Amino acid sequence: MEEAGLQTWVDQMGNVHGRAKGKNESEKALLIGSHLDTVIDAGIFDGALGIISAISALKVLHISRELEKLKRPIEVIAFSDEEGVRFQSTFLGSAAISGVLPVSALQMPDKSGVTVQNVLKDNSIEISGEGLFALKYDPESIWGYVEAHIEQGPVLESAGLPLGIVKGIAGQTRLKVTVRGSQGHAGTVPMSMRQDSMAAAAELIVLLESLCKHPDNFLSLDGQCERSMMESLTGSLVCTVGEISCWPSASNVIPGETTFTIDIRAMDDLGRQAIIYELSNRMHQICDRRSVSCVIERKHEANAVGCDNGLSSQLKSAALSAMKRISGEVVEDAPVLMSGAGHDAMAMSHLTKVGMIFVRCRGGVSHSPAEHVSNDDVWAAGLAILSFLESQL
Repeated sequence: MEEAGLQTWVDQMGNVHGRAKGKNESEKALLIGSHLDTVIDAGIFDGALGIISAISALKVLHISRELEKLKRPIEVIAFSDEEGVRFQSTFLGSAAISGVLPVSALQMPDKSGVTVQNVLKDNSIEISGEGLFALKYDPESIWGYVEAHIEQGPVLESAGLPLGIVKGIAGQTRLKVTVRGSQGHAGTVPMSMRQDSMAAAAELIVLLESLCKHPDNFLSLDGQCERSMMESLTGSLVCTVGEISCWPSASNVIPGETTFTIDIRAMDDLGRQAIIYELSNRMHQICDRRSVSCVIERKHEANAVGCDNGLSSQLKSAALSAMKRISGEVVEDAPVLMSGAGHDAMAMSHLTKVGMIFVRCRGGVSHSPAEHVSNDDVWAAGLAILSFLESQL
């Protein structure tokens, strides 16, 4: 960031900032960002590509002495925790900036009982509730937020184009389900007398899969609005159990407690809530039948977000310009996509209008070591951000 001529600092949530003042520092600022963190066993492009693209574009303007000609301040933010892997709560960095992170988030523990506040303190960052509130940006000082991100899907690759424009981001709910039964000896407790938390959890997970594959078999909806909701659900609803653990986790012991996570995403917020309501009811029925207890906790909630039409139009022009620079040919249009993955733009939408560019990734693979973006497509992403910034001169 400093090599790109930016003033830098790290805030109390570990976000890294770089700011160019422009020719009028009193103007509302444009924020560009993405996240530094990634998931376990991941690739190198998810999040980082958006940060590097923005810094690279600003470095071009710095070298060409155009940076100080920007009509508004430009700030790049490398957010500290978007994925929510360690603390099971996403958007810690961007939610703090947008003012929607509760003070209670500082006391969220990881699996070892270490809290967010502990981790920050171990890295020489002291933060209190007042300090967290102080991180929030004034909405009146912000013009908009832009993010470049790998698609994490196969649409752009199938279209044969490096860049696309995001029109909206699916809403998301994360649940933690704890099933408690009766721990016992694997060889002495008859099958008819068991309260097996793992077997109950397995039935709950299969229920989730059935519900999300065929929501129309579970939800009885009437009317035009409800039918529209069902169509949206059928096209966008995805549900995942990504983590499961049991206690005492021994091969010759009936598990007394089993915990698993649920990730539910859909473009229709009302439909997503209807699925969660039906899922919860049916889960409790199964647990009652199996004589086990079931606790369902909501760990994360984010409504679907629509991208700003004006920003999207500007980003589309920038993407078309970038693709022309690379190929030398005029590209008639850029694909417009919905995002099933969550992004920092979701948190930032509470602060300001948002826009996003997607970048092609090989095979649509992400959250994997096989995640890959070609050098040419990295180049395209940087050129698109540069073209967008040039419109701010």
